[in-house]
Amino acid sequence: MAIATGPVDAGALTTLEASFRGPVIRPGDAEYDEARTVYNAMVDRRPAVIVRPTGVADVMTAVDFAREHDLLVAVKGGGHNVAGNAVCDDGLMIDLGLMSSVRVDRDERTVRVGAGARLGDLDHETAPFGLVAPAGVASITGIAGLTLGGGFGYLCRKYGLTIDNLRSVDLVTAQGELVRASEDENPELFWGIRGGSGNFGIVTSFEFGLHELEHVLAGLIVYSAEEAQSIVQRWWNVASDAPDELSVWLNFSNAPPEPFIPEAYHGERILSVVPIYAGDVDDGWDVIAPLRELGDPIADTVEPRRFVDWQQAFDESYPAGERYFWKSHNFRDPSPEALDRIAEFAVAPPTPETRVSVTHLGGAVNRVPSDATAYPHRDADFLVNITTRWSDPALDEECIAWTREYFDALAPYATGGTYVNFTTETEGEQPMAYMDNYDRLVELKNEWDPENLFRLNQNVEPTV
Repeated sequence: MAIATGPVDAGALTTLEASFRGPVIRPGDAEYDEARTVYNAMVDRRPAVIVRPTGVADVMTAVDFAREHDLLVAVKGGGHNVAGNAVCDDGLMIDLGLMSSVRVDRDERTVRVGAGARLGDLDHETAPFGLVAPAGVASITGIAGLTLGGGFGYLCRKYGLTIDNLRSVDLVTAQGELVRASEDENPELFWGIRGGSGNFGIVTSFEFGLHELEHVLAGLIVYSAEEAQSIVQRWWNVASDAPDELSVWLNFSNAPPEPFIPEAYHGERILSVVPIYAGDVDDGWDVIAPLRELGDPIADTVEPRRFVDWQQAFDESYPAGERYFWKSHNFRDPSPEALDRIAEFAVAPPTPETRVSVTHLGGAVNRVPSDATAYPHRDADFLVNITTRWSDPALDEECIAWTREYFDALAPYATGGTYVNFTTETEGEQPMAYMDNYDRLVELKNEWDPENLFRLNQNVEPTV
């Protein structure tokens, strides 16, 4: 399909407005610049038109309009994607932010979530019932992008990935038709949606299964970066034998000026060991005890917490409007050399705002076969996410080069897989993201989007 560039005919836009219930925003409108702004400040694109659907009918209308006018399509869910796929130049941007409803069925322990909802919206509705959907780690994360990439968080070792708790979706196809996908209805499409990164249509709502959980034992056990290499080695000795109820993440960052951090360490590089115990809180103290003895902690904030509160603990660590460049690697049964390399770079970043996080996987995540969903990385024990952050455009070249150097240094020790949601570059990493499931995804793309209307993602190119 040829893609048009430049402004859309004014008469066509007038016709679109007449059939569209939500806002239609054109260049020059007062709200245009705000509407086209996305999470990563490195992304500065100008769509020909921005639409904000209020329901499925609007989404269908928008897709038909894009197809009829050969427009490039960008789809924005929660708007937290670091690659900036939610906005395009000279095309149609479909912003689903007004479709953010969340409806809990307490008896069935399910929840129906609109494509514009964020994790905070989901938690707000499920928490009063003592229920959770396994999802991400920051309340500003969009549910749609999180789910379409796989979705992991603090509960994934116990309850699986977000996609492992997905029951069904409603999806608008490239032909502007609404279909439902589940294990029983369009099962192959349902397979591809679970990790296929939005290649097959626009999901308008998600249905998840819920689990009972109100409180966790969680917090930070903080060590000086001078101990980082030994701490990482000892961390893995504990984390590799942890029960499913325990996730133990790592965060390399600069210490904030918080009262729980001794003043002498404010602004210094630290390593936070982050246990989250999702079993009986009283039992958790003994389980996490070895993590408090990995070295000489400078702070310890572990305590019983409402899970919904803990989900917001790192919201301010990844603020919108900064410049970001992210890359990630998966690891399985790491060697001591691999752990040393992780720590070596993480304690010496190009900017103080740069964080490196280590996501503890395994458990229920890895008991699903690698070909059961499009997400293939069921062998990974943990993931290293390099989240380089800065604000001065003059640092772009230095920060990007450091991230790539770090990524390349870890490659010999990694599995060869990467997490699609932690990828800034939009070309070249598809084989790492989809691995052995790629050919099956191509066949699915050929069936549901043979003209590649939905190409602003970690794209699976059709071959028909």
